[in-house]
Amino acid sequence: MKIISWNLLRLTGAAVDDVAELARREKPDVLLMQEATRDMEALPSLLGGHFHRLSWLGRIHGLAVWSPHRFAAPRALSLPASRLPGRLPRRRAQIVQVSEMTFANVHLSHGQLLNRRQLARIAAALRGKPSAIIGDYNIVGPVILPGFHDVGPREPTHYASNVVPFRLDRCLVHGLTCRAAAALAFGPSDHRPIRLELDIAEGWGLGTASKHRAPRKDRLHRLYR
Repeated sequence: MKIISWNLLRLTGAAVDDVAELARREKPDVLLMQEATRDMEALPSLLGGHFHRLSWLGRIHGLAVWSPHRFAAPRALSLPASRLPGRLPRRRAQIVQVSEMTFANVHLSHGQLLNRRQLARIAAALRGKPSAIIGDYNIVGPVILPGFHDVGPREPTHYASNVVPFRLDRCLVHGLTCRAAAALAFGPSDHRPIRLELDIAEGWGLGTASKHRAPRKDRLHRLYR
């Protein structure tokens, strides 16, 4: 299954025509979007297919998914948030089931402890399913998530102030294998789209692929809600 993920940069980045052009060129089975505004709801009129958007309270943008294949309405998963004042918006993941695979479309917080706790919450909700956590992680450095493997492209996907390279757009998988991964060329957004080709892992469901270590004890829960 081919998946594209792209942070669109809200109002000043990729427009709906840019997203439609990418979809026509790459022909993904699933197109995940972060910072998607209401304008993206026009995608089915340009491409056909099926679209769902998850807005964020108090923000003009949110998460969105498009697919040429029919799929069940995604569900929202609330993520840990900082107790410090002004640390908004509250983040949610968009959980999408397409065929046998489950995808968590994410745009995680910038705090380097908080975004890892958000990943742990998502992983706990997905374990036991062939699944992938894909999107803008806002993470610097490695991620260790028991039972999941980082299969995303290993090249920068964003340049802070157009200078400092970061690999912010990532993919962690559980029960899946990745046949190919690449960061595509920059478009109107400040993030490069990433392209992944994922399959169900060989032997999944036979009692070996779903084994995982118990999650580590969370010692920072008092700082978050």
